[in-house]
Amino acid sequence: MKLAKIIFTISIALIFSTDILGQGYKDGKYSKEKESDVFVLEKIYEVQKISPYKGGDKPVKNIILLIGDGMGSSHVFAGITANKGDTYFQQFTNNGYSRTASANKYKTDSAAGGTAISTGAKTNNGSVGIDVNNKPVETILEIADKNGKATGMVVTSSITHATPASFISHQLHRKMYEEIAHDFLSTDIDVFIGGGKNNFDDRNDGLNLLDSLKNKGYSIIDNERDIMKFSGDKLAGFIADGHPKGISERGNVLVPSTTKAIEILSKNENGFFLMIEGSQIDWAAHDNDAGELIKEIADFDKAIGEALKFAEKGGNTLVIVTADHETGGFIVKDGNDKTGEVDGVFASKSHTPTMVPVFAYGPSADKFRGIYLNIEIFNKMLEAYGFNKTNISKK
Repeated sequence: MKLAKIIFTISIALIFSTDILGQGYKDGKYSKEKESDVFVLEKIYEVQKISPYKGGDKPVKNIILLIGDGMGSSHVFAGITANKGDTYFQQFTNNGYSRTASANKYKTDSAAGGTAISTGAKTNNGSVGIDVNNKPVETILEIADKNGKATGMVVTSSITHATPASFISHQLHRKMYEEIAHDFLSTDIDVFIGGGKNNFDDRNDGLNLLDSLKNKGYSIIDNERDIMKFSGDKLAGFIADGHPKGISERGNVLVPSTTKAIEILSKNENGFFLMIEGSQIDWAAHDNDAGELIKEIADFDKAIGEALKFAEKGGNTLVIVTADHETGGFIVKDGNDKTGEVDGVFASKSHTPTMVPVFAYGPSADKFRGIYLNIEIFNKMLEAYGFNKTNISKK
């Protein structure tokens, strides 16, 4: 009888401790103070209604790929709530999920995650533009360039950081910033805007790659005002010597940079490929800073809006929005989409292996529905362009 009473007592204790066990995995980040933090956007922004795409199975002339670094579904939902229930994310009707594991880790980093998207090849964490055997793999940007399309990148990090590097460089490690900068001379990218000027002109090897870029016909501009005034064809735009500031300090840079890149690239009658990264969504999540995270998501969503507005007009542009991985194990604990209040908490200061969302608009957008490996995003882009996968050339 004593044993039965002990078992009964333990069972009752377990039942009534469900709430405690359900909280689980506490590591110091779930203090009561943190759980009670509520964030709002300083200013709600207007979202323009985008007409649903009804152009059928038209050929894709242009692809605009937007990557929210570290952006998971809860990050997106926080952004929706913060802007009182209205964002450009909600304009997409073709949605899916991407599984992000790298070749050697269940939990990818941006280098391997970016490479999977840009090349269709799994690689090890830390590597950019190479496969598991350390062999270079052509990226979607390089393939588009070889097929006569204009190409570009716009980021809110250094242009030599892991994600942009994975579209233009082929290096063993993401931190080989000077080698990555040198790889910009090996392709004919038409426009790139981001930080990282020091990797081009303040180098350990003494080379001044800005002179080399000038010799290749680029205009080198290192201030935002003149970047936005640029009307030429080849632009190397630097908005910082290193990494740009976070959104609270850098302000409205991503949106006009996106518009400027589209303006330049759309001059090419053969079409273009453009990669845009909301780089510092990831950094805010690493810092477990929900307030800054929401601002970065809003900034990224506005850039999505510019891509959608352009795509809506032409009817031949495929817009894809996704992430390389999730960061922070972020959840929306509570909120109010009438007031824009978001109560968010984090499970980690690192990346997590959870699936990330994929949104698509325009011709071939239906190809992005479902759940698939991140390498399939490359394959779907290749197919959308109508490029032959076996020899990476025009059909």
